[in-house]
Amino acid sequence: MRVPAAVLVCSRYLPSFPILFSTDAPPRFLRTKVAVGAVLRFLPWQGMAFTLEERQQLNIHGLLPPCFLGQDAQVYTILKNFERLTCDLDRYMLLMSLQDRNEKLFYKVLASDIERFMPIVYTPTVGLACQQYGLAFRRPRGLFISIHDRGHIATMLKSWPESVIKAIVVTDGERILGLGDLGCYGMGIPVGKLALYTACGGVKPHECLPVMLDVGTDNEALLKDPLYIGLRHKRIRGQAYDDLLDEFMEAVTSRYGMNCLIQFEDFANANAFRLLHKYRNKYCTFNDDIQGTASVAVAGLLAALRITKNKLSDHTVLFQGAGEAALGIANLIVMAMEKEGIPKDAATKRIWMVDSKGLIVKGRASLTPEKQRFAHEHGEMKNLEDIVKDIKPSVLIGVAAIGGAFTTQILQDMAALNKRPIIFALSNPTSKAECTAEQCYKYTEGRGIFASGSPFDPVTLPSGQTLYPGQGNNSYVFPGVALGVISCGLRHIDEDVFLTTAEVIAQQVTDENLQEGRLYPPLVTIQDVSLKIAVRVAEEAYRNNTASTYPQPKDLEAFIRSQVYSTDYNSFVADSYTWPEEAMKVKL
Repeated sequence: MRVPAAVLVCSRYLPSFPILFSTDAPPRFLRTKVAVGAVLRFLPWQGMAFTLEERQQLNIHGLLPPCFLGQDAQVYTILKNFERLTCDLDRYMLLMSLQDRNEKLFYKVLASDIERFMPIVYTPTVGLACQQYGLAFRRPRGLFISIHDRGHIATMLKSWPESVIKAIVVTDGERILGLGDLGCYGMGIPVGKLALYTACGGVKPHECLPVMLDVGTDNEALLKDPLYIGLRHKRIRGQAYDDLLDEFMEAVTSRYGMNCLIQFEDFANANAFRLLHKYRNKYCTFNDDIQGTASVAVAGLLAALRITKNKLSDHTVLFQGAGEAALGIANLIVMAMEKEGIPKDAATKRIWMVDSKGLIVKGRASLTPEKQRFAHEHGEMKNLEDIVKDIKPSVLIGVAAIGGAFTTQILQDMAALNKRPIIFALSNPTSKAECTAEQCYKYTEGRGIFASGSPFDPVTLPSGQTLYPGQGNNSYVFPGVALGVISCGLRHIDEDVFLTTAEVIAQQVTDENLQEGRLYPPLVTIQDVSLKIAVRVAEEAYRNNTASTYPQPKDLEAFIRSQVYSTDYNSFVADSYTWPEEAMKVKL
């Protein structure tokens, strides 16, 4: 039989559009036997896990070796190939290639050892992947919308093959991790974030959409890079930029509904706060750099309080950095202190900030409204070592992406000022961390309570005790928040959601974890943590009448579990049955 022309056309273009196969079922044109056989080599599905009956019914028997490998055996094969590679960027590309051709196996692999694979598919390796995105780019896994597409975004969304989208991660690439403006190369961040939505939270991958808003780049190196895949001009700002964002938000909610979750990621400070304030009460949206980072940092502080044996409001907090991450954390700390019973003004006075110009104090020129809130009466100071000695903080948090900012002297001073100093080096990637775990423990004589944004290896103290540094990764936050928001149809995401999330995360830290130096639950438990966050988020949404999925499930946890993505393969065996013999007789 001749292969239909339509099938040949589809098979010609399949390698360029793997997203066509992101759903659990094969595409419509593959429902005939001849079509399946014609395009087998392009299919990102179960490979040698197909049973004999499936192979025969799909007309692919003989096109696969006469061996049957279960999904666990396939995971083992991927692990062996992973171990053969010595470069993390190569490992990243191996896993991204697997995501393209066999999505269920990709997430099965991630779930098999999330602590091992998260640093590859997300920080810190994703930062390197974004810098090398021109080399690493193989197949599109998201939607690229440029400034030149204004007026046509609704049409572009219709070209996306999935009609049901529950979550979007969007970036304009201007502030990728601590690496600065990477323009269109920043697409690796939404792709990585949404992979963790599924791996850590169980959000269905075909209901997720990564988006890059390309408005140009101010990175001269990229503009001269022959492999750069984005627009080659300076960033468009002002009204044209705002019009693009407005149109995007309206087009998304028009096509996918007002409850479609839109997560803003890696926008520059100037736009991050402005866009959050602009859209937060109009759309179902949040900014992970501001609110997600705040939640995971406060979770670490709440866990640390079980070591220091006091309240958050008893502490003085000093930030190295005053960008969106620092301000987001500071605002959530104020909320947490208020919950302990102290007035907002008193809580605010417990927080100090240092930016590129030095200590933020009242009377200093050119302070943004967000920074002005944390400006206190004090003389101007510029040197961080001097500021630490003068302010005498009990909590030191680094979020300025200045590698090595916490010097030996600063760490020793923190140890001299506090019995158990709390030191968070939260900047990513690892090269931007303010200090390493080993430096913190060494120069605080093992008394430092440490957390970082990127992973660090365990440290063995001279006493013989081994400490496992806590990684304050936002992946503890956004997958669970997203699962809860999607499950109950939350209309708006306010700050209470992130304080609640911080409390849930801190509650999952055991006394044994704390003794080992961990301020966060082991990553191996992250799926369970995400489920608990989702349940709490949904419970509060129904209690506050902000949910829109009705009627309210009687068993909320069971309902949310039923929404979680399964990494197990589907069966492709056709439903076959017979009628009574009399009914099947051929009438002459």
